[in-house]
Amino acid sequence: CAFHRSSTAMTTLAVLALAASAFVHQPRLSVAVRTRGGSTLAIRASDLVVPPQLKPPAAIYEGVIAAGAAKAAMPASKIFTLGVISGCHIAFGSCLAIMIGGACPGIKEANPGLQRIIFGAFGLPFGLLMTLITGAELFTGNTALVTTAVFNGKATQGGLAKSWFYSYAGNFVGSVLVAYLFAASGVMHKGAIAIASAKVATPWIQAFIRGVLANWLVCMAVWMASGCSDLVSKAVAIWFPISSFVAMGLEHSVANMAIIPLGMMMGAPVSMRQFIFGNLVPVTLGNAFAGVFCIALAYTMAFGKTKK
Repeated sequence: CAFHRSSTAMTTLAVLALAASAFVHQPRLSVAVRTRGGSTLAIRASDLVVPPQLKPPAAIYEGVIAAGAAKAAMPASKIFTLGVISGCHIAFGSCLAIMIGGACPGIKEANPGLQRIIFGAFGLPFGLLMTLITGAELFTGNTALVTTAVFNGKATQGGLAKSWFYSYAGNFVGSVLVAYLFAASGVMHKGAIAIASAKVATPWIQAFIRGVLANWLVCMAVWMASGCSDLVSKAVAIWFPISSFVAMGLEHSVANMAIIPLGMMMGAPVSMRQFIFGNLVPVTLGNAFAGVFCIALAYTMAFGKTKK
């Protein structure tokens, strides 16, 4: 009835008013709300808990431990399945970056810095956002999150090995799958060939170091996003580090699982041996190094204990 709808609307407005009051620190304010049964219910602003949009650093660290422990406890089949999904997400982002940022030859010649910004801004940030919002499993993020849980005694080394192995395997399958679909779709341009060829031509030690630097930023994006309570904040936390590492020409193993096979499928003169041993191995090792030492160990020394 109209009275019921009006009462519901008034109740909603009262709760919203209290939330605003709590936000501006007036905890003594209260509102009397009449229920459907005719009784009166007093609601105080202090009864409403408004979650912060951004957790403080120590709280983010505790949340990371809990997330890492949950990841380590997942069944292998679930980790693999979510790994495939994440690999697809990252591959979508990689292909978008190539299609937009990799298709600006005029801008690249006249203003290479601007072309790098375009390449980084469109693509991989949205791939990681899809992964984090949907709960998919990304190997590179797990190198920091699950390791932090191990350092704090909340996960075992066996759980860490399971998480790393099955998320990596799933990422590979998902990335190659989407790369194949793009190669077969006819929408991808030949710039993918040059990008794949350049990646396998990078010296081994440089690929390793670029892997360290890339996943340092990727893990920071995952770490910061875990402390945000709304979609917009998570997107901002992801966009800056991810667009930066791409624009700087750094190397991400899961992205390369799509980028290099895509180029190979389109005719890049790259062998499977070059792909795996010339790029994927050093980049993966560099990614893992960053997750363990630059993120997990560093923040455990700051906010936790290295031994339990």
